[in-house]
Amino acid sequence: MLQVLEIENYAVVEKLRVDFRPGLNVLTGETGSGKSIVVDALSLLLGMKASAELVRAGAERARVAGVFELEPGELLIEREILANGKSRAFVGGRLATVSTLREMAPRLGDIHGQHEQQELFSVQAQIEMLDEFCGASAQRERAGELFAAWTHTGRRIEELHRAAAEGQRMLDLWKFEHQEITQAALAPGEDQRLEDEKRVLANLERILATGHSAWQALYDSPAAATSQVKTAARALEDVARFHPDLSGLAQTLQGARLTIEEAAGELRRFLDRLEADPGRLAQIEDRLDLIGKLKRKYGASVEQIQAAGQEAQAKIARFESSEATIRQVEQERARLAAEYEKVAGELSARRREGARRLEKPMEMELAALAMERTRLVVDFAAVEPGNASWTARGVDRVQFLISPNPGEPPRPLALVASGGEISRITLALKSCLLEAAAPAARRAARTLVFDEIDAGIGGRAAEAVGRRLKRLAQGDQLLCVTHLPQIARFADHHFFVDKKVKAARTVVTVQELLPDERVQELARMLSGEKVTTDAIRHAEQLLRPPR
Repeated sequence: MLQVLEIENYAVVEKLRVDFRPGLNVLTGETGSGKSIVVDALSLLLGMKASAELVRAGAERARVAGVFELEPGELLIEREILANGKSRAFVGGRLATVSTLREMAPRLGDIHGQHEQQELFSVQAQIEMLDEFCGASAQRERAGELFAAWTHTGRRIEELHRAAAEGQRMLDLWKFEHQEITQAALAPGEDQRLEDEKRVLANLERILATGHSAWQALYDSPAAATSQVKTAARALEDVARFHPDLSGLAQTLQGARLTIEEAAGELRRFLDRLEADPGRLAQIEDRLDLIGKLKRKYGASVEQIQAAGQEAQAKIARFESSEATIRQVEQERARLAAEYEKVAGELSARRREGARRLEKPMEMELAALAMERTRLVVDFAAVEPGNASWTARGVDRVQFLISPNPGEPPRPLALVASGGEISRITLALKSCLLEAAAPAARRAARTLVFDEIDAGIGGRAAEAVGRRLKRLAQGDQLLCVTHLPQIARFADHHFFVDKKVKAARTVVTVQELLPDERVQELARMLSGEKVTTDAIRHAEQLLRPPR
């Protein structure tokens, strides 16, 4: 239940706070005073789409906040709309998504305006209302899941057949590619190792000559580095007794001599391993030519070539197993079809039973709304054989038909119902749906908003609508925007919405009326701009406790 609604910089509202209460809350005011702005702002808290156009001119952002009474406490929900069109939502002070607000909306409230009344003409909306009445919404969702899965498997089978046909055409190519790459027996990094070896063999003579010269300079000559360092170390050792620092230098030179000898030995072993092999160079060049050919066909590296071979092998395997896969998916599709038929059949039976139960209370509700002779008939079209009639909502084609007078055949709503009658039919359906709701679902009072549901009606019909709203308000909080005094008279709390010009800016105010102020407002609604004495007397009479 909505306790507080705050609106800032929204449309023509600068700053507004409304404290709503349990029961029937009625909002009235001149046409264009901003009554629907309150409803639109509340709809933002229930997850409706936001627009930058809603931000008050000159403001950086608009804000709407609502405090809802829930079990076990209160919940604050906020929406911010920035001037650049971006919006943010907060639940309990924490950032949330708009989809979260939509998911929470059924627990918080429901808005019924002229747009929602027009949806009553929709066959989809009618079947959803029937499902809500007979408690079949969960079954419809399950049927939708099964239908989606069944449809998906059908597309999957078509794709598998196309892939199999394509595979038959490409099979020889895949086998050739796999065989060519497999026979090459490539090793990771092989091309780089061969390039390195080729570079050595191509420059072998130079490497041997230069390496031999370096070895002689290090070790194998009278003036070799090892001999020179050895001589220097001994000389320093001879005079080290005269200065201790020379002993350390002698040891350093001995270490350098050992390092040079190790390097010379390593160089010698390297040169001994090298030998000219023209045949090996030719083999390397042939191998690199093969790898280059494969690179041009399959990828820029050995790893990519190997991946191409693996992919060809996988395609061959998929083709060879495609028939088994198709059979498996066909079996799954048949299983889904059988389960869908079972669920859809149960759903259809539940709908038909619910339709019979709905017609009588609808007749009673319509009679209470001054449509005594009107009957609602739930028509089920014939089901087409096979899966031709399958949909995400089941197999039924449901349509609400209206018979306004005895003896007249039921006809679609759009053909026989006026705007005022649609308003009353909507209210009657809502009453029946609320009465049919499970006790657990009705334990917490929600906020039901009726925005100008009185469109196109007046007189006795308007009073009947007011009485029905009053009755609904015994279990839920109602917010009703109305132009009719016959409805406003039933308010538990009456709010007046006014639009004024203040400091060259238009502002909207909402004020809860005291008893004397209610008389004046109803008189205005009865007589127009000029409130007459007769209108005041009539308003006082309307506000007397109904019998």
